[in-house]
Amino acid sequence: MKVFTTREVLLGPLMAVSGVVERRHKLPILSNVLIEAKGEEFYLSTSDLEVELQTMVPLVAEELGKTTVSARKLCGIIRALPIGAEIKLLGRQQQLEIDSGSSRFRLAMLPADDFPSVSEITDYLEFKIEAPILSNLIAKTQFAMAQQDVRFFLNGMLMHFDGENLVVVATDGHRLAFSTTALKIPEKNGCQIIVPRKAVQEMTRLVDHRDEDAVIRIGENHIQVCIGRQSLTAKLIDGSFPDYKRAIPRGGDNVAKINREQLQQALNRLSILSDEKYRSIKAELSNGRIKVSARNPEQETAEEEIQANYQGSELVVGFNVTYLLDVLSAISTDTVVFKLTDPDAGCLIVPDEKSGKEKYVVMPMRL
Repeated sequence: MKVFTTREVLLGPLMAVSGVVERRHKLPILSNVLIEAKGEEFYLSTSDLEVELQTMVPLVAEELGKTTVSARKLCGIIRALPIGAEIKLLGRQQQLEIDSGSSRFRLAMLPADDFPSVSEITDYLEFKIEAPILSNLIAKTQFAMAQQDVRFFLNGMLMHFDGENLVVVATDGHRLAFSTTALKIPEKNGCQIIVPRKAVQEMTRLVDHRDEDAVIRIGENHIQVCIGRQSLTAKLIDGSFPDYKRAIPRGGDNVAKINREQLQQALNRLSILSDEKYRSIKAELSNGRIKVSARNPEQETAEEEIQANYQGSELVVGFNVTYLLDVLSAISTDTVVFKLTDPDAGCLIVPDEKSGKEKYVVMPMRL
């Protein structure tokens, strides 16, 4: 393999695929990036056995070939070279030579044939979705995914195709985030898949700040997202996601309309003195106002009173302040609506009373 390129051409694609790389893995080759020179096509790929990222670099190889080297070391070397530096990559024997000006580097290689490849997707559903729309769906829901939960199916994001819409849902059992957009795929009406947490995070990086369409392919066990010269392929979580329709309350008779920014700022201040372990706060709802307060084991306290359009009976409810702040960060409207039945039932939070595209549920805490 022999390739001539520049620092700027190589650095961006190399950094784009490096997020998947596992630094501490029992298989050394998973710390490597696969480099493939195919004449007029030059590819960089990384994998952790569950997620694979690949990008095509627009350059022509003088000699074809493929190999793998440490992604961290190669990325570090290319980044440290001067801006505009010309680079020659030459793979021979058991080392990849990197020459640039007066600089010479030699990296150990591992056989490309040993690099794990995600199974090829066959018999797949393919559709297009605008990257900003997909990015928005993920941003409004991903914070509610579980982390290392024994209920493995919660450690990911549900994508449900109901024929007319794409519904995205995430929950960790204590909170739930729901977002939807119009998308007609009638032949896959009712199809549901669970995308693992790491794939969702990489998907976010892939589509963020992109204006073009993303092509999504869904197979029996995998999902693939392609945009521009980059592609992400990931194994799906095999499991049954909870029935989110039953988990979303219709809302009770107690309804509070609050200025989102004022509430967010108040909760940010309260969070400073909330219990570091449980992050609990108390909300007292009454006509025309909401009083929120926090107390920690050191007996330090914080109180905030917020004006609100509240209709309903007087209620005292406990919440995890972090969960509320996550929801308020995901909502972009000036006003946010809280709907409650009683202090022991889940609280439904929506941007406005008529909106059905975003819904959030936060379970109460015992005070």
